[in-house]
Amino acid sequence: MLICSKRINTYLVLALTLLLTACASTGKDKKQKAVLDKKGKEKSFLRIHIQEDPDGTDRSAVVSVYRANPVKISVHKEPFLDQGNLVKASVVDDIGGFAIKLEFTRQGTWLLENQTSAYKGRQIVIGALFGDTPDKLRWLAAPYITEPIGNGILRFTPDATREEAERIVLGLNNVIADVKKKALLKDRDDE
Repeated sequence: MLICSKRINTYLVLALTLLLTACASTGKDKKQKAVLDKKGKEKSFLRIHIQEDPDGTDRSAVVSVYRANPVKISVHKEPFLDQGNLVKASVVDDIGGFAIKLEFTRQGTWLLENQTSAYKGRQIVIGALFGDTPDKLRWLAAPYITEPIGNGILRFTPDATREEAERIVLGLNNVIADVKKKALLKDRDDE
C-alpha cells in the first residue's frame, strides 16, 4: 500500500511539473505587449545613427546589431534622424522576404543625403523602441552606405519577424499622425 501511494505522489509531482512548464512556455509565446499612448494607440520610436570610429570620448557608443550573429559597431550616440523626420513607414515585400521602407520629410531627406554623402563606406545603424521594453533600443539593421541617398527613402531588411516589423511600422505611423495633428493645431493657434 505504501508503494502505491509513493507512486501516486510521484505521478502527481510529475503532472504538476509538466503543467507548470507548459504554462511557463505558453507565457513566452504570447504577443509582445505594446507601448501605448493615453488613447490606447501603439507607439514606436526610431533612431538612426551613423557609424563612427571610437575616439575614447562619450560621444560614441558600441552597439550590438543582429541577434543571431551579433556584430559590434561603434556609433555616434546622437541619432541624425528619428521618427520626427518621417512622412510614412511601411512594410514592403522584398526578394526572399520583406523590408521596412521609411519615407522622410524634406528636412529628413536633406539630413539623409548629407550623412550618406559624407560617410560613404560606413554603416547606418537603425534602432527602434517598441513593444514591452520602451526603454531598451532594439537594433534592427546596419546597412552599408554605398552611395548617397537623395530621394528621401531608406529601405532595409530588419532583424525582426514580419509581425514585429508590422508593429514597428504601425507605431511609427501613429506617431507621425500625432506629429501632423499637433502641427495643424499649432498652425491654427498661430493664425
